[in-house]
Amino acid sequence: MSNWRSESTEINNGSRHPWLWGLVGFLTLIGIVVVARRYSVLMSPGISADSVNPAKDLDANFARHRGLTLAHIVPAVFYIALLPFQFTNRLRLRFPKLHRWNGRVLVALGAYVAITALVMSFTMAIGGANETAATALYAVLLLLFLYKGFRAALARRFPEHREWMVRAYGVTLGISVTRPIVGAFFAARRLQPQQFFGTAFWLGFTISLLAAEGWLIRTRPATAFRENSQHLSTID
Repeated sequence: MSNWRSESTEINNGSRHPWLWGLVGFLTLIGIVVVARRYSVLMSPGISADSVNPAKDLDANFARHRGLTLAHIVPAVFYIALLPFQFTNRLRLRFPKLHRWNGRVLVALGAYVAITALVMSFTMAIGGANETAATALYAVLLLLFLYKGFRAALARRFPEHREWMVRAYGVTLGISVTRPIVGAFFAARRLQPQQFFGTAFWLGFTISLLAAEGWLIRTRPATAFRENSQHLSTID
């Protein structure tokens, strides 16, 4: 049996955990919709000109940094859309070469998105130092997790590779988790975006990364057993 069967970057079998894939799909959709809206507003500024638009000031801030924003969100939408496929058993087991090449593309896209996010953190943070601290930290963590995961894959340490990539996915989905939190702050109408944006980012990214870490803890024994079984089957 070929060694590529030892690669285990999948979150888990979707048929066993449909709720997980439903949640991941929902968060992915949020990310894509957010990017689509931001792109539309940048391309057609009149969309957000309504005086009752609660995000009017946010839209104006992104418009002032149109080039940087587009440089971030356009690659980001491809990164967000392609990432779920990397965690499916079907792609990993049936098309191992495609899995590996898709992984390389995603690492490159993810690193680029993280670097542009890092630049944005220090040039256009709406929530001041609090937001800068949150987005800069998690951008650096995303870079670290992608690097660790890629190095582990090159060394064929696939269980370790899986864990780092799940963590990277947790950070990535944090931007989608942040959006409902931002929406709740807007609905409450008690704070201005400059007051709550930083807190929203801290909550969104931290909740998402803790959820990924919790998933790793829950699945680690089963993954280790599966890896050992696959390794023994290659010896036979």
